[in-house]
Amino acid sequence: MSTRVVGMGGHQSARMLKDEWLTPPEIVHDLGPFDLDPCSPVNRPWDTAKQHYSVLDNGLEQEWLGRIWLNPPYGREASEWLQRLWIHGNGIALIFARTETEMFFDHVWTKADALLFFKGRLYFHHVDGSRASANAGAPSVLIAYGPDNVKALERVKHWGKLIKL
Repeated sequence: MSTRVVGMGGHQSARMLKDEWLTPPEIVHDLGPFDLDPCSPVNRPWDTAKQHYSVLDNGLEQEWLGRIWLNPPYGREASEWLQRLWIHGNGIALIFARTETEMFFDHVWTKADALLFFKGRLYFHHVDGSRASANAGAPSVLIAYGPDNVKALERVKHWGKLIKL
């Protein structure tokens, strides 16, 4: 009998019974510093930016200043977050690489400045800081909006495949 490891389907996976999955800290560290994370968990084991908004603050309704780190809630509402980041024009988003979706066509292919597709699948972290035992279950991509964020992706292009749009 073989044991099958089930990967995470996303931030809002019913199978995983929780909404918050944290970006591996080395990703934010190597791409940073960031001024704002508008999708931060309420309790976090490490900072991802100088300022954080959580679900309690409704980051979509708050003012965004400076360079943004965005690991939005996965699912349909990710579209709203990507739209807001594109309007802001300065930041990097991390989402699943669902390149065929309407969201990707509306907010990534036509608006982003560069993409970095990861080699392999990421291992997100639990809100206590521990690394998940299963990988994300889908490929991930970093999306750069603005020239400084393209440069940041160029610095870490060894993580995968960089595509400038």
